[in-house]
Amino acid sequence: MTTFEPEHNQAVRYRGFLIMPQVNNTWLVRPERSPMKLLPFRTQSSSLEDVKALLDLRLSQVLIANHAA
Repeated sequence: MTTFEPEHNQAVRYRGFLIMPQVNNTWLVRPERSPMKLLPFRTQSSSLEDVKALLDLRLSQVLIANHAA
């Protein structure tokens, strides 16, 4: 039987992305809508603030790569 765990079903919106805690203590980060600037990814980060910092880093890398092209 599947149980409902509300703490694992809440998404946080941040800079056009959804950050969702997973049952296995990872985080799923995916864009809210297309076109995607960054592909969805999972991370083992320990806190929401760590996930936000990682997302900021990845977004800055995408911006730098697009600016250089």
